[in-house]
Amino acid sequence: MDGNEAIVPSLQTAARRKGHRQRGFLSILYKYRYRYLLIAPGLLYILLFRYGPMYGIVVAFQDYNGFKGIRGSDWVGFKWFLTFLNGPDFWQLMRNTLVISLMKIGFGMAPDVVVAVLLNEVKNRWFKRIVQTLTYMPHFLSWVIIYGMVLAFLSTSSGLFNHWLKDWGFAPIPFLMSNDWFRWILVFTDNWKDLGWGAIIYLAAIASIDPQLYEAAVMDGANKARQMWHITLPGIRNIFILMLTLRLGSVLDAGFTQIIVMYNSLVYDSADIIDTWVYRAGIIENRVSLATAVGLFKSVVGLILVVSANRIAKKFDSQIW
Repeated sequence: MDGNEAIVPSLQTAARRKGHRQRGFLSILYKYRYRYLLIAPGLLYILLFRYGPMYGIVVAFQDYNGFKGIRGSDWVGFKWFLTFLNGPDFWQLMRNTLVISLMKIGFGMAPDVVVAVLLNEVKNRWFKRIVQTLTYMPHFLSWVIIYGMVLAFLSTSSGLFNHWLKDWGFAPIPFLMSNDWFRWILVFTDNWKDLGWGAIIYLAAIASIDPQLYEAAVMDGANKARQMWHITLPGIRNIFILMLTLRLGSVLDAGFTQIIVMYNSLVYDSADIIDTWVYRAGIIENRVSLATAVGLFKSVVGLILVVSANRIAKKFDSQIW
């Protein structure tokens, strides 16, 4: 048998295997056809509104002209990336974005865990429901409404808190126009808004812990504090790591909607972040290519942070508790 005759059976075998795989795929597709139909609208939405617009990334490498369009605009390579990185505002924007994000992470994750653990220990159902409702409600308020509430309390001229200071003989404090106070107001309002919502995830994780562990701990004489430290907290460790990883991945998203509603030109030094700068550059000043380049830069950095945080979490998972 020559070489050509030996190849023919192998090709036939490969073709048969390929045909079996195709028939197997089609049979699975037909078997679960209704499930795929249910998935189809969400998948179509993602393809159209998430992946489709990614074609616009090329604008970051062009000197985009609205009359010429994407295909007719001139290519400039990494010009806009270098313009942003070498610009006078780069380090201030990065510092403000990182500081505000890390403050929100550092002061925002622990209260979620504490509220979840405390609610889990509440045995009175009606009291638990009232507390849950009161802590969940702010999540559904828009930042415009929350800013109105903040203004009612902290406004220099008409704020309730400054009225109290005047009555006590103190000078009013310009909370919303002070670089020393504004970041803390952002962190406090963000934590207050999402406190109950963040606790939902940890409550679900606590509910999945085996009750027999608590029963064994009681038999061994462990009090509530010991049970929380040795059973509850280790039981939600993986969820905490997951949430931390996700938040580290979005560390360059310091809360655009919140800041754009609440800040003003007097607190640019401490509150102007990458997203607000992109808004002014892209929407107000119509520098579309520069804004797209900065957005792409932020997305790439976020992807790197997610991957890095995930690997670090897996590496040190056994050493956290």
